[in-house]
Amino acid sequence: MAHEVPPATEAPPRPLSPRQRAYWRATLWLTGVLLLIWFASTFLVVLFATELNAFTFMGFPLAYYFFSQGALVVFLLLIGAYVWIMNRLDQYYEVGERRRHRKARRKQSR
Repeated sequence: MAHEVPPATEAPPRPLSPRQRAYWRATLWLTGVLLLIWFASTFLVVLFATELNAFTFMGFPLAYYFFSQGALVVFLLLIGAYVWIMNRLDQYYEVGERRRHRKARRKQSR
């Protein structure tokens, strides 16, 4: 006799509220913009390397400088910008971890 598996009793997903949709839209927009900047700083420099090498920066061809130093700086700036902007979005839409911690501290202090 084979054992039958009972059907899953998962609740259907709740629809997103307008505030959650706006938060998600802002998050997707930010991610898209930062990915475009990442793409430009990584791949477009390759396409224009010969033109960029006509210029020098601190004695190095500009394309070389972009690849050796500039790209790393851009990547770090992108990470910093993402963290800073997402924290601001979390505060604006009241969805971040900081909000939860504040509420927990308020409950403990009462």
